[in-house]
Parts: sequence; C-alpha cells; structure tokens
Amino acid sequence: MKASSIVTTLAAITVALGALDPSTARAQAHTDHLMVVPAELKWSDVGSLPPGAKIALIEGPLNEAKPFTMRLRFPANYRIPAHFHTAIEHVTVISGTFNMGAGSKLDTKATRALGPGSAAIMQVGAHHFAWTKGETEIQVHGVGPWTITYVNPTDDPRKKQ
Repeated sequence: MKASSIVTTLAAITVALGALDPSTARAQAHTDHLMVVPAELKWSDVGSLPPGAKIALIEGPLNEAKPFTMRLRFPANYRIPAHFHTAIEHVTVISGTFNMGAGSKLDTKATRALGPGSAAIMQVGAHHFAWTKGETEIQVHGVGPWTITYVNPTDDPRKKQ
C-alpha cells in the first residue's frame, strides 16, 4: 500500500472519530516501509486539546500498546493547560517555537522556548504545559496507549462539548 493511501486512511479514521479520542482511535497497521511527505498529511481537529489545534496521525493506533506518531499544529497564542499522559511522550519541534514547562498549572514565565529541531521527553504521569506565540508544529511519538488527562478537570475540552 502506498504511503499516501495509508495517510488517507488514517485521516478518514480520524475524521470519522471526530474528536480523536485516543481510547477509541484506530489506525491501519503497516507492514512495510511508511514514507510520508508533508503535503500528504491530512489535518483534522483534536477534541482532546483546546479548540484550534490540528492533528495528522501518521502511525497508530493511540489506544494500543503499539508505536504511534502524530503531528500537531497549533495557532498563534495557543495554550495547553497542565496535563499528563499514560505513555512516555517524545516531542520534536518541526516549526515555530513550542514553549514548555513542568508543573501543575500553566505559567508562561516558567517555560523553556523550544525551536525547530528541539526535543523534549515527558515521562508517564509528569505534569507539563505548553504555549505558543506564533504558529507551531510538533511531532509526537511513543508507544501507546496514549491518553491526555488534565490536572484541572475543568480544562478538559471533552467535558465542554
């Protein structure tokens, strides 16, 4: 199967799920090389993050103990409240500046600016937060299952729908 077909299938699954709930997301497994260029990525909304974020699922599924790779795109002045994950999260900044901090409350003054090529690794359960000043794109990979839990449950956009 061509890489573009795999990406199209993954995008269709993501759109069908609407909010991309990691507990129910399913991606087609690949048994051969997967090669993707940026123009082949299919972007959709992310219901588990505040409105405005976009996701392109490259490899999954997120809800199983298997490798996953996704790209996330954030608009300018975007905020991700303090949260944690059930899997180690590896982040690589593709473009823009991703400002990250550790702790249980978003504090823009307590972050480190990560530019293109920078990386961050958050361990399971580690509380962290992020924000952008300009448009920013990151790639996240790890081994699932991957979920996001907000430190303050009222920050969870899935509970506001």
